[in-house]
Amino acid sequence: MELVSKLRPAVPKILLVLIAGMLWSAVGIMLGAFAYSWLSPLTLAEALPPALAGIAIGVVVYSIGFYKLANKNIIRILGYDDKVCLFAFQAWKSYLIIALMVSMGIFLRHSVPDEYKRYLAILYLAMGGALLLSSLHYYRELATGHLAAGMDGESPEAELG
Repeated sequence: MELVSKLRPAVPKILLVLIAGMLWSAVGIMLGAFAYSWLSPLTLAEALPPALAGIAIGVVVYSIGFYKLANKNIIRILGYDDKVCLFAFQAWKSYLIIALMVSMGIFLRHSVPDEYKRYLAILYLAMGGALLLSSLHYYRELATGHLAAGMDGESPEAELG
């Protein structure tokens, strides 16, 4: 058992907050880049409606739940001991959801004909925008300790309420 704990890549929990924020930002930017590549060959009149729809839906998705998910994730991380496994920046059950979403994204990207990618761009912009906006919560935590300051023995749910 001691060998397992020696092999576990333990890092300070504040580094997990940074890793999670950077990952959420990177995925958001990547999804936005795919959407841009599909919309850029179009005229402005053709590209603007799906771009605006994707951005608007992204703001709604962020407002409805992604910001809560980011804050809950931050609180979970802050609840750990000082040194924790590098891969704990996401809850273990989240890895299954991530794998499913990545698989769906790859399937959609490769199965939709090029002439319909403008509609797929809406979904990619929405998810990418929601992830990018939510990643700002991780950076705010690093800069201010906002959620950490409110953790005085309360559960994560009490903090989000």
